Parts: sequence; C-alpha cells; structure tokens
Amino acid sequence: MPEKNKKIKFAFVIYWALLAYIIAALIWWFIALTRQNVKMSNFRQQEIQKNDTAFLQKKLQIRQSENRKTAQYIGEGITFFLLIATGAIFVFRTIKKELWLSKSQHNFMLAITHELKTPIAISKLNLETIQKHKLTETQQNKLLQNTLQETNRLDMLCNNLLVSYQIDAGGYKSEKEIFNYSTLIKDCANAFATRFPQREIYINIEENINVFGDSFLLQIAINNLIENALKYSPKEKEIQIIFNKQECKCSLKIIDNGAGILDSEKKNLFNKFYRLGNETTKRAKGTGLGLYLVSRICNTHGGKITVEDNASGGSIFNFTLNTV
Repeated sequence: MPEKNKKIKFAFVIYWALLAYIIAALIWWFIALTRQNVKMSNFRQQEIQKNDTAFLQKKLQIRQSENRKTAQYIGEGITFFLLIATGAIFVFRTIKKELWLSKSQHNFMLAITHELKTPIAISKLNLETIQKHKLTETQQNKLLQNTLQETNRLDMLCNNLLVSYQIDAGGYKSEKEIFNYSTLIKDCANAFATRFPQREIYINIEENINVFGDSFLLQIAINNLIENALKYSPKEKEIQIIFNKQECKCSLKIIDNGAGILDSEKKNLFNKFYRLGNETTKRAKGTGLGLYLVSRICNTHGGKITVEDNASGGSIFNFTLNTV
C-alpha cells in the first residue's frame, strides 16, 4: 500500500508539472499571436498611401480587424483555459479521492486484522483456561459468557464484511417480507443488555409495529447503531433505545451521551471506511463499515437515517422507515 501511494504521488507531481507547462505554453501562445497581430496591423497600415482618399476608412478597417483578432485570441484562450482548468480539477479530485481511498483501505486492513484477531485470541485464552484449570461453576460461566460475547462480536464483524461486499458488488439478493419490526428491535436490544449487563441501557419499544423489509439487513443496521452508541459512550453513561410509530412511519432513536460529533464530520459520517478524527474516537475499536452499512440498508428500504446533537451531550441517531 505505501508503494502504491508513492506511485500515485509521483504521478500527481508529473501531472502538475505538465499542467504548469501547458498553461505556460497557452500564455506564450496568446502573447505571440497578439504581437503578430499588432505587427501585421502596423504593416498593413504602412502600405496604405496617405494621399489615398479612403485612407482613414482603410486604417479604421485594419484597426477593427486587429481588434477582432485580439478578441478571437482572448476567447480561444479563455475557452482553452477553462477546459484545462476543468480537467485539472477533475483529475485533482480523482487523485485526491484515490489517495484517500488507498489510505482508508490501508487503515481498514490494519483495523480489521486487529478486530478479527482480538476476539479469537480472547476466546482461545478463555477456553484454554477452562481446559487447564479447575474453576468453580461461577468462574466457568463467566469465562463462557465472555467467550460468547466475543463470538457474537466476531459474527457481527463477519456479517458486516460479507454484506458490505455483496451490496457494493450488487450480489446481495434481498428477501423482503412483512414482519414485526418491534419484536426484532426488542430482541436486538435485549441481546445487548444481556451481553453488557454492566452497561445502563434504557429500552422503550412500542409493540406490534410492522414493516416491509429484509429482517436480516435491518437486524445488522440495528446492531450497528446500538454497538456504535455503546462504543462511543463512557461506560458509566446511559444509552437509550426508543422506538415508536408516527403516523405512517416508525422511528428508531439510539441516544448516547458520548463526546458528540462535530458538524464538519457529520456529512462524512456514513461514508465507507470513515472514522471520526478526534482522539476519543481513535481510541475506540472499529472498521468504519458500521454506519456505512446502516446508510446503505436504510436506502434499500426507502428509509432515512439522520444524526443530531443530544442536548445533554452525545448524539441521537434517528432511523425511520415506512410502516404497513
């Protein structure tokens, strides 16, 4: 990846050097043509006899012709410059995007390696501890519970990777049906409450709200939103999961009390591989796929995902869908 970045940067330097040469050549072309036009105009004027009865008229015609040529050169120069500038901006944005994508993919590979190895290592250590040591039933249950949590985390990560790839490649076949959305959200919320008994999770879910959609994809979206709230909130702070119906739409709000999100970063929040740049976020685990998947899943269901500031600190993610 660093070698690829070097090649892209080298191509970037060559491009700007060629662009500077082209602009310099354009300017020189304009100056040369303008000088030539003036010389030709002066030469034609010198050929006119002063005793010619149409002397002033011919001189005026020569001057008008010179002005038309100058205007033509200016128009052509501006047109060429605008074309070059448009191409330059397009190439600049393309290369900048390529550099950002290359860097993001590199960071993603580092993150995903860590995210995959950590639950495997923890689960292996827990099982080896149970195998090699005589533990009480309480100790064994605690280790098994911890192993199950890490397995669930690994399963969620694998789902994010596979579904993200399939959606991007257009290979995911959605199986939509009418189902009880309230039950799905409640199951997801209760699963996190069981996995993280030390965390304070407030759950308020309106019963029997049905939607038409892919329950597997929506489960992934809900899990990512809840995990995101837990990940970026202090352990002593409460998160809220509130779900209700508003006319023909239903709203799932995930409210955290973390550090919040800067307005300048909200527009990039749902981009692939994007992670917040502040120090609090950098210390949190993640791959940058979670909210990207939430956004893609939301779009495939004709829904809407928004984020706003929580008055008491933190953020409010609002995931809305049409009901049936």
